[in-house]
Amino acid sequence: MNRETFTQLVSQTLPSLRRFLLAACSGNSDEADDVAQEALMKAYVASCRFEDEEGFSAWLYRIACNTLIDHQRKRMVRGETISIDKAHDVVGVSRSDDNFEYQELYQAIDGLMMSERTAVLLFYMEDRPIKEIATIMNVAEGTVKGRQIPRLSSTD
Repeated sequence: MNRETFTQLVSQTLPSLRRFLLAACSGNSDEADDVAQEALMKAYVASCRFEDEEGFSAWLYRIACNTLIDHQRKRMVRGETISIDKAHDVVGVSRSDDNFEYQELYQAIDGLMMSERTAVLLFYMEDRPIKEIATIMNVAEGTVKGRQIPRLSSTD
């Protein structure tokens, strides 16, 4: 994949990826931006070996999910945590009252394990199909369905 194609595909995917990462980081926009930047750098370095333009979005999300997991592990090792109350403050200070729209979402997902949070956000917020979520998370489709609390029909 050449640089121009990579840039074009990133620009198409970036808004939804940033929205996903912001929710996965409980509204901490600085953390979400750090993860997005690191994931994009990793993707750019690996893009010369990637040829499937149709699968680009899932590939980039997979890199971002793995980067997010690594980032969370590093924070845990350092003993860093962010409470949902602090996440609300981060959103409130950095963007205006409009971002309080997602506070209830952040509260609801804050207690989920990262794998559950990822599956739920990709399915409900990003409208990704189960098969694609399984690819992004590198797990079986049945595992994704098990993490889709509480709604999944047999047609998904």
